[in-house]
Amino acid sequence: MAPSLPTSILLLLAVAFTVAAATSTSPPAPEDGIRVVSAEKRIDLTGPIVKVYLTLKVHNQATGSDASHVLIAFTPVEAQHLAIVKATRAEGKRKKKVYMPLPVEPIDLAANAPDGARLYSVSLSAPLRPSETTTMEVFYVLTHTLEPFPAEITQSESQLVYYRDSAVLLSPYHVLEQVTYVKMPSNRVESFTRVDPTARSGPEVKYGTYKDQLPYAYSPILVHHENNHPFAVVAELVRKVEISHWGNVQVTEQYKLKHGGARHKGVFSRLEYQSRQSISGASSFKNLLARLPPRVHSVYYRDEIGNISSSNLRTDSHKSELEFEPRYPLFGGWHCTFTIGYGMPLQDFLFESEDGRRFANLTFGCPLLNTVVDDLTIKIVLPEGSKSPQAVVPFLTEQHLETSYSYLDVVGRTTVVLKKKNVVGEHNVPFQVYYEFNPVFMLAEPLMLISAALLFFVACIAYLHMDLSIGKSQAS
Repeated sequence: MAPSLPTSILLLLAVAFTVAAATSTSPPAPEDGIRVVSAEKRIDLTGPIVKVYLTLKVHNQATGSDASHVLIAFTPVEAQHLAIVKATRAEGKRKKKVYMPLPVEPIDLAANAPDGARLYSVSLSAPLRPSETTTMEVFYVLTHTLEPFPAEITQSESQLVYYRDSAVLLSPYHVLEQVTYVKMPSNRVESFTRVDPTARSGPEVKYGTYKDQLPYAYSPILVHHENNHPFAVVAELVRKVEISHWGNVQVTEQYKLKHGGARHKGVFSRLEYQSRQSISGASSFKNLLARLPPRVHSVYYRDEIGNISSSNLRTDSHKSELEFEPRYPLFGGWHCTFTIGYGMPLQDFLFESEDGRRFANLTFGCPLLNTVVDDLTIKIVLPEGSKSPQAVVPFLTEQHLETSYSYLDVVGRTTVVLKKKNVVGEHNVPFQVYYEFNPVFMLAEPLMLISAALLFFVACIAYLHMDLSIGKSQAS
């Protein structure tokens, strides 16, 4: 028996709703007409952090539809160590060519990519129409991917590391032509995988050119080379920024630093380290450089024992550089903790928006150069009486609010807490914290001090006029 008309309409509506819901929640699929005409991949291994530069020439076939996004793929291991991804698109021709930044977002991990590949979607500023070609630049940073081998070395040995990747580009699209360059910090290359055609020129290895690679093609390679750059890793950094409307911004940074390279074995010889610095402890580091904001003042550097005098501060109108030394050189596996503090003029960082709110323009990330921060926490302590705080950060962070108490506080200070893992130098970008503030609250602390002083004098006057004797004096 055929269903009645109302039942048929309900069934059709239910099916349509299910399809619409599945379409809205499913991740973007690779465009059928997209082809990568040429791909150039440059892997920079000259430092402790791996930086990869991709140049993709993407073509939309005549039979395809308008493409609003392009997908890039990473292996599960790369996705785990991925710190940041940036993409730009070339617009214009020759001298008028400019590169416009493009938003990059990870898509649903439930996408049916083979071998667990993780996909990121690059949204194009203008759709790529059929028969059109565009050039994209993709840059990403990988941390903790250089594996020390051997895992332990003596004081006089050089540090050797492994790097694993693919000779061909992992892509969800058909790649017509591609080449990969791997650049090492020195000419000492112990071994590298050969995937013909392969050529080496000094510290650089070239893989390719390879043609007509299928989607998700992968050809593993292993490069074993020397890398004596210090692997400075900040296991935890807690930065506290206290904003005072009386004219100062106080910053306190607490570091837990370690050397993430090959672990040191054997006995440490100070004499050998001092007399043969070019050979002994080549991968260790004994000084660090921090880029601080301009016009800093009252800079200090100390640890649990006390103040450390082995530091040098250079300031000018554009930047401030603090070069300092820990109490002892750091070898692989060694740790140290220290604190850096400084003040900044309020007028350089606090402004007023068009809607009347105040906002602090600060810098995210870590001021130490060539370091990786495993766990970063930034606490922005706003003046007492601040309301409706809002942090605007150009990338995803964990945010929450808490209350801090300091001298003469009554209700406490609203504190914006930002947390992020796997932070590198490319995260050192400005961010803003907006909040509402009534200037009347600036009178709270002075009134408390004045009231306390008045009460003290009143108490003194009352004490002087009180007769605290037990017996009465005899009349003469």
